[in-house]
Amino acid sequence: QVQLVESGGGLVQPGGSLRLSCAASGSIYSINSARWYRQTPGKERESVADITSDGSTKYTQSVKGRFTISRDNAKNTVYLQMNSMKPEDTAVYYCSASIRITPWAAPYDYWGQGTQVIVSS
Repeated sequence: QVQLVESGGGLVQPGGSLRLSCAASGSIYSINSARWYRQTPGKERESVADITSDGSTKYTQSVKGRFTISRDNAKNTVYLQMNSMKPEDTAVYYCSASIRITPWAAPYDYWGQGTQVIVSS
C-alpha cells in the first residue's frame, strides 16, 4: 500500500514563509508527476503547482514567483516552499502523486490527507 502524508502546515503571518512536505511511503517503484492543490470552504479544489519526473514545474498564476515546488527522489518526498504569503493563500493544502508500484503497473494517483495553512496577523 502507498500512503502520502503532508506536513508543515500551520499559522503564519502575511509576508511569512512555510514549507510543506509530502512524503510517500509503501511499495513504490517510481513517482511520476506530483502536484499540490489547495481548497477553501465553498470553492473548488485548485491546482497550485506541479512537478514532472524530470523536474519540470508549473504554477498557477497567483503563486508564481512566491511558491516553489521541488522533489527529493531519494526520499520519495515532494515539497512546496511558500514565501511572501498572503491571506488568500489560506486553505487546506493537499498533495497528489502519480505512482507506479511495479515497473509494469500503470501509474495511479494517490492523495494525502491535507494540511491546514492559515495566513493571518
